Amino acid sequence: MKIKGNTFIVTGGGSGLGLSAAQELLRLGANVVVIDLKNDGKSFFKGQEKNVLFVTADITSEKEIVKAIQQTIEKFGENIRGVVNCGGVMVIGKIVGSDGKPLDLDTFKFGINVNLIGTFNVCRLVAAQMIKQKPLEEGERGVMVNISSIAYQDGQAGQISYAASKGGVASMTLPMTRDLAKFGIRVVAIAPGIFGTPMSLTVKSERVRQKLLSQIEYPARLGKSDGEFNKLVAHLIENTYMNGVVVRIDAGAKLGKL
Repeated sequence: MKIKGNTFIVTGGGSGLGLSAAQELLRLGANVVVIDLKNDGKSFFKGQEKNVLFVTADITSEKEIVKAIQQTIEKFGENIRGVVNCGGVMVIGKIVGSDGKPLDLDTFKFGINVNLIGTFNVCRLVAAQMIKQKPLEEGERGVMVNISSIAYQDGQAGQISYAASKGGVASMTLPMTRDLAKFGIRVVAIAPGIFGTPMSLTVKSERVRQKLLSQIEYPARLGKSDGEFNKLVAHLIENTYMNGVVVRIDAGAKLGKL
């Protein structure tokens, strides 16, 4: 699929990995719709209003995402060819804490609701629009790029909600691929390792940070959202033969106990 001239939705596009993906798609000539819960990231797209639509919306809300899709069509036409689902939260908490108390159920549900249900909500609503659109070369109508995490396989202590939610995102990939194949819609997932984003900076302990870095093979550093993550997003969109797969981008990291 060609990126230039097509329209892509990026959730969580106001910061971190989502911002990097949105900026890369813009650089490659796409129209980009940035959906974020906060409008702080809007300033990053100043002067690019012709090719950018910034929408403040909650990815878990059907009403708000339907409205965002309608706004997309009004600005760029029925030309939505992809969605990059970067919207998510990091929820920290062990199933039973050091004080002997179980993890608050609402805390666990929050991570699942945003990371898993929010991703599914956006996919289902965007897919319903994509199938109405005219197919491109080889009958392709669109592509879903969902962001999981290596935590879905290498979950750390205290990441039970996060790992479960990202595991759900990874596990949806193949059945979603099979559901949408007949419409010419591809589905892929990216499982990033430890990247230098605002989310990773929530790890305040220097001991924990150094332990995490020690489990990365080569290069033993934080991943770069610009030049590494965003380039992978673009490749997965452009390479029509990439479908139904979860791609780890982690410099060979296999996270163990902290």
